[in-house]
Amino acid sequence: MDTVVILVLGLSCLLLFSLWRQSSGRGKLPPGPTPLPIIGNILQINIKDISKSFNNFSKVYGPVFTLYFGMKPTVVLHGYKAVKEALIDHGEEFSGRGSFPVAERVNNGLGVIFSNGKSWKEMRRFSIMTLRNFGMGKRSIEDCVQEEARCLVEELRKTNGSPCDPTFILGCAPCNVICSIIFHKRFDYNDQNFLNLMEKLNENFRLLSTPWIQVCHAFPVIIKYLPGTHNTILKNFACIKSYVLEKVKEHQESLDTSNPRDFIDSFLIKMEQEKHNGQSEFTMESLLATVTDTFAAGTETTSTTLRYGLLLLLKRPHVTAKVQEEISRVVGRDRSPCMQDRSHMPYTDAVVHEIQRYIDLIPMNLPHSVTCDTKFRNYVIPKGTTVVTSLSSVLHNDKEFPNPEEFDPGHFLDKSGNFKKSDYFLPFSAGKRMCAGEGLARVELFLFLTTILQNFSLKPVIGTENIDITPIFNGFGHVPPLYQVRFIPV
Repeated sequence: MDTVVILVLGLSCLLLFSLWRQSSGRGKLPPGPTPLPIIGNILQINIKDISKSFNNFSKVYGPVFTLYFGMKPTVVLHGYKAVKEALIDHGEEFSGRGSFPVAERVNNGLGVIFSNGKSWKEMRRFSIMTLRNFGMGKRSIEDCVQEEARCLVEELRKTNGSPCDPTFILGCAPCNVICSIIFHKRFDYNDQNFLNLMEKLNENFRLLSTPWIQVCHAFPVIIKYLPGTHNTILKNFACIKSYVLEKVKEHQESLDTSNPRDFIDSFLIKMEQEKHNGQSEFTMESLLATVTDTFAAGTETTSTTLRYGLLLLLKRPHVTAKVQEEISRVVGRDRSPCMQDRSHMPYTDAVVHEIQRYIDLIPMNLPHSVTCDTKFRNYVIPKGTTVVTSLSSVLHNDKEFPNPEEFDPGHFLDKSGNFKKSDYFLPFSAGKRMCAGEGLARVELFLFLTTILQNFSLKPVIGTENIDITPIFNGFGHVPPLYQVRFIPV
């Protein structure tokens, strides 16, 4: 009996403490549904499609509201005005990286994506400068992408028009571009180490988007003590880091400080320059984390967009035909597409933009946090509070994009058929934490898609009415279903 009494008292104290924490933490936070002790609002959120839940909450509480994932509050910004106001107008205050427990276990707060404060600022500045030094935003990176596009075409020809799953072929192309910058090498499409890395990146993106990981992020203790697919993610990242370490060691043995070959060389030189600085952010651990971040981010998002894009074009052959007609008219058959062609190809440019808008690849963006106590629309958001900026609510705004749930390149065309820019086009986010590789990704998406469609007709293996374009997961990312396609040379 004594044990039961102690247990009941203990649970009662825990519940009271939870209620006190949540009530005292609300202060002047934005409104939101009343959280339950310990578990917060998790039962009121559809973890299979959190963006849909956000949309429903915004109808009740407005564009700025608070949810509790477990015991910690998360402020959600819904709609273009709220997202822009935070990320651009108050960019410095909202420039922190919010809680993302799985990633925190991988890099321990290092790298360029999930770091904060001085470490983040130095790694981002160095990474952007180094990427530019090795061609990003210059003609040289366009040449690199064009060459890889030719290699991609040759690999697709080897399918001989037979049905194939394009997942890994499409993943290899952007991965080779980023590998040329990081490792100063590209891989053969049949290289087993290369395919293993592709498989782990692809699996991680899929697993990170499952409902289980959303539960893990609400209750991080799970990651440390319980079995589950989160351990597969950690294991995969450990394998990728191990490969990166192997390449770093090779670079150390052949390093010429007067002639850096790639990103790793540049980082090693920076480490040498700061070896007497006890506060330096340029350490071996930082190098591994930053290279892993750059490698993963530079591969998976672009390859998934390409894969999803081809699926949408399979579903809508009339759109594909119009793109191919424009390619034939502007580029022809005797040369490869180049970025100068884009300004003369408004329909193709609109299709590339519409693919990114429609698939809404990272619907909730990566989490932000406020770097200080921040007054925002008459609310006070305490320093360190995680802030989620709903990119879905921007990309699927029904006033800017009529019928946003429909795939329609006309969303980016004016009445005369000219390309029309939109401030609501934010697939790369905005502000101080916007994607550092946006410029490279834009070049890759345009050149890879146009080169594929210049050389092949896309033939489905089932009727277009039976092609399912619904994502199989709606969590961290929108993961497209697996499919097969025939690449028929033209």
